[in-house]
Amino acid sequence: MSKVAVLGSGVVGEVLANGFLKHGYEVVRGSREPGKLADWKAKAGARASTATFADAAKNAEIVVLAVKGSAAEAAIGVIGPQNLSGKTVIDATNPIAEAPPVNGILQFFTTMTESLMERLQKKAPQARFVKAFSSVGNGQFVNPDFGGTRPTMFIAGNDAAAKATVVTILEQFGWDSEDVGGAEGARAIEPLCMLWCSRGFLRNKWNHAFHLLR
Repeated sequence: MSKVAVLGSGVVGEVLANGFLKHGYEVVRGSREPGKLADWKAKAGARASTATFADAAKNAEIVVLAVKGSAAEAAIGVIGPQNLSGKTVIDATNPIAEAPPVNGILQFFTTMTESLMERLQKKAPQARFVKAFSSVGNGQFVNPDFGGTRPTMFIAGNDAAAKATVVTILEQFGWDSEDVGGAEGARAIEPLCMLWCSRGFLRNKWNHAFHLLR
């Protein structure tokens, strides 16, 4: 199995890291302060380790960006674009603004003419970014149970091989996938976070996901 670097010390990073461990991957979690992850490392087992952002990305084959959206562009600089070069980078971030929802609708700091993932791709042009895990809450990331119906994860990115890698991961994690095209497709995917969260804010229910009928 490939070595995966999950960058981010929050709950999104933890859930995804545990999901990769569950499915047999070697996982290194990256943080600006790796010491924050000592408790996780102690419980995660022999295939788990921690490192700085740069070292985690440098020594992994697949990278998952699971930082706060408002910190994502700065994080690329800390990681080092050279450490992402040629690698599949799963972008799980969303451009959520530092402002409260309006009647249950999140506010974004991007516009419909450029997604956050496109900005990140410009910061690390040799990385093979794929948008995924951004349109559902972390409680449903890994092998969600919807009574036998697989939910749909929408993905986008410029590199076909990287997207194929992500589709394989999604299948292992219990997801159907739908490729919406190049990096520009993230302009359509990222707002799904608004739609997903609106139900949670308005109904206090967070156990849902999208399913594409074909």
